[in-house]
Amino acid sequence: MDFDLVVVGGGVVGAGIARALRGHSVALVSGGAPAPAQVPDGEFDPRVYALSPGSVAFLRSVKGWDAIAPQRLTPVHRMRIHGDAGDAGLEIDAYRAGVPELAWIVEDRALQAALWGALRTQDRLEIFAPAQCASIEFRAAAHIGLSDGRTLVADLVVGADGADSFVRAAAGIGMREQAYGQTAVVANFECAKHHANTAFQWFQGGPVLALLPLPANRVSMVWSVPDGEAKRLLELGAESLAHEVGAASGGAVGALKLISAVKSFPLREAVAERMVLAHLALAGDSAHVIHPLAGQGLNLGLQDARALGEVLARREPVRGAGDLTVLRRYERERSEAILAMRSTVHALQRLFGSKQRLLELARNQGLNFTDRLPVLKNALVRHALI
Repeated sequence: MDFDLVVVGGGVVGAGIARALRGHSVALVSGGAPAPAQVPDGEFDPRVYALSPGSVAFLRSVKGWDAIAPQRLTPVHRMRIHGDAGDAGLEIDAYRAGVPELAWIVEDRALQAALWGALRTQDRLEIFAPAQCASIEFRAAAHIGLSDGRTLVADLVVGADGADSFVRAAAGIGMREQAYGQTAVVANFECAKHHANTAFQWFQGGPVLALLPLPANRVSMVWSVPDGEAKRLLELGAESLAHEVGAASGGAVGALKLISAVKSFPLREAVAERMVLAHLALAGDSAHVIHPLAGQGLNLGLQDARALGEVLARREPVRGAGDLTVLRRYERERSEAILAMRSTVHALQRLFGSKQRLLELARNQGLNFTDRLPVLKNALVRHALI
């Protein structure tokens, strides 16, 4: 079966790429069900994303945003970042920065359902789900063998199949990585005080606690802690966990009540040795994985999707989608932004995890210094809107 492109991975990034490439003949290979399960009314997925306005604009352009029910979306109007010294902090306000919102909070399954709803209306798209890749060979084109014996042939295969990418491994592309020795514990809570559309973050001398606003009086927690501490938190009962989160957050949103399952995932920093080969491109976690303290992982992946679509749309008619010259343009376009975000997040994780007294003073004074400079804060906001 011949296609212009085969996208491997049916998550948010893979589905976004398939939508960005409409106009081509596309095959989407997903290991999951043909359509993600909806979250029941009154419940919220414990995995949520903070999406930049730029990411939202891209999702709107591929018809993967407006189908999300408004009651499942929350704009972030301000951010409060607390250092590990009592008086250290930084507050960023959308109104003062002259923008409608700093970010939008959306659940993973709600976003996937919207994208897959758009996929079902797409011409020249064939979905293989659930399906697994068994082999990939690169000749004059990419030959993707599925576990059921079928073979897909395409000028370009896009690996958007996550941090443990089969596509990346089959292409022989290595991944430079290091574990942080931390695990992210995620859960949703009902809170006694309204969050006022504020995203909170506390640096705790290594651990990082974030509370993100959800609709009504609810918040989503992401607590990045050492692996041993994560094991302890996961074994706590609902009331004990709510009490510990409330104490760690200084009661910022009042008493908490657990309203979701508690999930966890190990944290690491990783980057593929390259993003492209002839007939191959990587995107999202297949190409780069960063610490969640800045909430930018999915935003980077959606920027990959947008850039790949734009590069392919601009290519010369004589060049195919899998032409290495074309794909290197995509790699160059993404390399600077990915390196900048990786370096920033890694440096922040090391800086706020250090026990050296001078660094403790520097990081907390740095927050206070930034907080007193509106020009600097506005520059941070403009960068985060991309």
